[in-house]
Amino acid sequence: MARAGIYKSEVSQARNALISRGINPSIDAVRIELGNTGSKSTIHRYLQELEEEEGSGSPGCVAVSEVLSDLVERLAARLKEEANEKIVEVKAQHVAQMDALNAKLAQQQAENSTLKERLAQCETQLEAEQAAHETTAHALYEKERLLDRTTQQVLDLNERLRDNEAHKISLEEKHKHAREALEHYRQSIKEQRDIEQRRHEGLLQQLQSENRAISQNLLSKQNELTQAYQDLARINAELAAEKKGQRRIDADRQQLQKAHENLNKRLLEIEASTIALTGEVQRLELARKEDKNTIESLKTQLRDSEAEKHRLQGVISIQETLLKITEQESMD
Repeated sequence: MARAGIYKSEVSQARNALISRGINPSIDAVRIELGNTGSKSTIHRYLQELEEEEGSGSPGCVAVSEVLSDLVERLAARLKEEANEKIVEVKAQHVAQMDALNAKLAQQQAENSTLKERLAQCETQLEAEQAAHETTAHALYEKERLLDRTTQQVLDLNERLRDNEAHKISLEEKHKHAREALEHYRQSIKEQRDIEQRRHEGLLQQLQSENRAISQNLLSKQNELTQAYQDLARINAELAAEKKGQRRIDADRQQLQKAHENLNKRLLEIEASTIALTGEVQRLELARKEDKNTIESLKTQLRDSEAEKHRLQGVISIQETLLKITEQESMD
């Protein structure tokens, strides 16, 4: 710390030392002799007083008023230096605080920018998730419509299958009745032949006399037999057609069963796809809720950052006001 002031005696000693060395005791020379301390005005005043004292021949003692005046000046200078040092210290603290606050404000602004970017990203991601959710919901709706159509087709095919089964049973009943009728006709023919044979053996002589009647009867029977054979051929043709129809029905039934199996497989695939889509929809709903919570948290952090920013700006304003007051007091 620099000296607060110099004494008149010190100026006198320096002046005498310069004179003894043959140097003109100027203000600058005296100040250099004193070690570059003291103000030039004070040194000039002390030199004038010393010259006046030497001119009047008064002794070189220092008056009490001069000592008190010098002490007051030194105290005033000391107070001014301490005040200047205090101002410098306060300014340095204020600058440090301002730097810290500016750094913190810059950090908060950077964090705010980061939060805003994250918020924008989350909003973009949320929009994408919502679009994907709408697409998935539409796909699920289409799958449900396809499932309804497929279910209806399965019901229709089952109805047709039941109709075919009923028709098959009806054809089998007709075939059975036709076979029974044919067997009955054959049995009746056989019985008729046996009766005619026994009658022919027992009534050989009567047959000879009744040859014409028997011949006519035989001709009639032959016509009936021909008709029976024709009926049998017709029945066999119908039976063959029924068998052909039965084979076609069996083939149709196999195709229907195969189509039914394929439809069941398709139904299982659609059900699995529906379950997967339902899980995906639930996952998207959960992700949407999580993104919504993240956005709310980011908005809360952003509001807290804005509040902290306003608080820091208030602190900076208070510091600047205190600094202005301190500078004004130091100037006064």
